[in-house]
Amino acid sequence: MASSTDPSPSPSARPSLWRHRDFRRYLTGQTASVTGSSVSIMVIPVLAVLELDATTAEVAWLTFLGQLPPALLALYAGALADRHAKRKQMITGDLISSAALASVPVAAFLDRLSLPHLMVVAAVQGGAGVLHDAAAISLLPSLVDRSLIQRSNSRIGALFAVAATAGSSLGAALTALLGPARALLGDVLSYLVSAWCTARIQASENPRPAVEGRRLHTEIGEGLRYVHGDHRLRTLTLVNATTSFALALMNTLWALYLLRSLAMSATVFGVVLGFGALGAAVGALAAPSLAARYGPGPMMLAALALTPVTQIPLLLASPGLVWQFAIGTALFLQLACAAAAGTTQRSIRQVVTAGAMQARMQAVSTWLTSGARPVAALLAGGLGSWIGVRATLIVGSCLLLVPLVVLYRSPLRTLREMPGSPAVTPPATAALAQPAPSPRGPAVPRPAAPGDVRHDRSPGGSP
Repeated sequence: MASSTDPSPSPSARPSLWRHRDFRRYLTGQTASVTGSSVSIMVIPVLAVLELDATTAEVAWLTFLGQLPPALLALYAGALADRHAKRKQMITGDLISSAALASVPVAAFLDRLSLPHLMVVAAVQGGAGVLHDAAAISLLPSLVDRSLIQRSNSRIGALFAVAATAGSSLGAALTALLGPARALLGDVLSYLVSAWCTARIQASENPRPAVEGRRLHTEIGEGLRYVHGDHRLRTLTLVNATTSFALALMNTLWALYLLRSLAMSATVFGVVLGFGALGAAVGALAAPSLAARYGPGPMMLAALALTPVTQIPLLLASPGLVWQFAIGTALFLQLACAAAAGTTQRSIRQVVTAGAMQARMQAVSTWLTSGARPVAALLAGGLGSWIGVRATLIVGSCLLLVPLVVLYRSPLRTLREMPGSPAVTPPATAALAQPAPSPRGPAVPRPAAPGDVRHDRSPGGSP
């Protein structure tokens, strides 16, 4: 295994990622997890709207409760992942999620399933998911050399998109064959596969032991100061948070709008999700070449500029096959943009962050993006009841201009190549309070920037 601090090998000497045993196990487990998540993303709205007859406000509360735990726990989960073994934290999160989700088909079988039950499951699953994600994202830089991080993220993003496509189609098929409640058993199985694959990773971990007398709050504060002290991390985190808020506002009512207002069937809904996920695969695979040709900054800026435009078919749509195709095509383009930008910004953040700060850096981004989502969900419920679902979607589309402005006003918009790795930081606490300086100086942007690994998998999930 190549250490994250080893010198970058020449291109000809780089091993194939597919021959990297621990990377394959990591990727297999997380891909199974994404496939299962896509089943739930397709099935749970159908279960709530069509089976339990949820209102607009109840759909908003369901979304709010599922997204609140990450907002509350992300910083703690990141600090724990930097202090303890990441794989154990990932496995624990998977097993808790599996148990919580398994209670849904059991309750349905006993004819005891209700919206409050579904809301509790969403809250438990959200808390367990943030424990898993904080460790999973920060584990990757310890599995592969930093020179391979962008290529790894590209492969991961593409395979996840294919898995999401398969999961959406599987969710539609399972719903038709078994009913929505029992269809969730597909996601239960995915959590178990993820835990098994994670347990088989053999790469040694060197968790940073807790300094006697130092509280978790102190280490959380270090992570916050670290991100704030680096303009690249600060800008990209703010872009993620504002994108997340706008998309969360739209995604809260997205399924309700398609299933009820546009009279889309559960099968067509799954197909549209799957078609959109293919766009994410294209965007993730194209990200390295697009970043190399146009520069990471201009590429991300163009992707953010296209995202609001892709909402136009959704806002103009009416029931019918033509509009269903238009929405699927727009979703394809939207997720292609999200995957290209998300893969690039995630690689930048991982490359410029010191190894001992990886989980806490990721946790700060998760905390802000997750914190924006429950607020957006409540706002969506209020606006949807007050001005209507379509008008609320228009508000969300307009808010997608905010992250574009944030990135445009940053020096990152001119970033023409991927930045270099930070200097190795000493283990002293004081050295962790600030990010390592760039070897070429802070004046020039390029050397000096989103969806669970199980991130938000809903359409337009933040990068």
